[in-house]
Amino acid sequence: MARKPARRPAKAASETPPTDLTERQRIIRAFMDLLAEQSFEKIGFADVAARAGVSLADLRGEFGSTLAILAAHVKEIDRQVLAGGDSDMAEEPARERLFDVLMRRLETMAPYRAATRSLMRSARRDPPLALALNGLAVRSQQWMLTAADITASGPVGMVRAQGLALLFARVLRTFVHDEDEGLARTMAALDRELGRGQRLAGMLDGPTALLRCLSRRSRRDRDTEYGDDDEPIAA
Repeated sequence: MARKPARRPAKAASETPPTDLTERQRIIRAFMDLLAEQSFEKIGFADVAARAGVSLADLRGEFGSTLAILAAHVKEIDRQVLAGGDSDMAEEPARERLFDVLMRRLETMAPYRAATRSLMRSARRDPPLALALNGLAVRSQQWMLTAADITASGPVGMVRAQGLALLFARVLRTFVHDEDEGLARTMAALDRELGRGQRLAGMLDGPTALLRCLSRRSRRDRDTEYGDDDEPIAA
């Protein structure tokens, strides 16, 4: 089973940007703090620069768009998850390895729960944004599959990663409301979703059939079970 999450409190809006972070890190943190407070489309470069304590010139030197800042955040989440691997899981079944990896990802995302919820809402209203976020999500899930020692290369790997991105998005709908330190509800949701989608772990054939199934379930439940919080997102 997964470890308890290492919770990090989000920085308050009035705090001075921390001096122990690089300029790039301050920009990413500022953006995520702003995203927790307002929708993605309302965040401007001037807002990010002011919150991070950097000039617009310095911000432009690091990033070309707010989506690029988000992509950098996602990449850092990936890096932290990949760095936290548990060698004791090597002999476990594929589903258990994948469960462990994805719980590490959710634990790492815990300080950004409000920002994640905000981003999900924005994606619901903005199809081009949802498409861009899906691309980031699929790329991340290829790394997560690889971390779980599950093939993520080639056409089958791409379909598997897309299916996992949809599955993970469903889990996020529970995660964004789960304030328990141990993420008990989220853990149960992940276990349930992996149980329904074992083909992602390579234990059964037919990943394309799984992708179709997940897509149908996502559309069916979109406006009934969870409202507007069901778009695939990268984090």
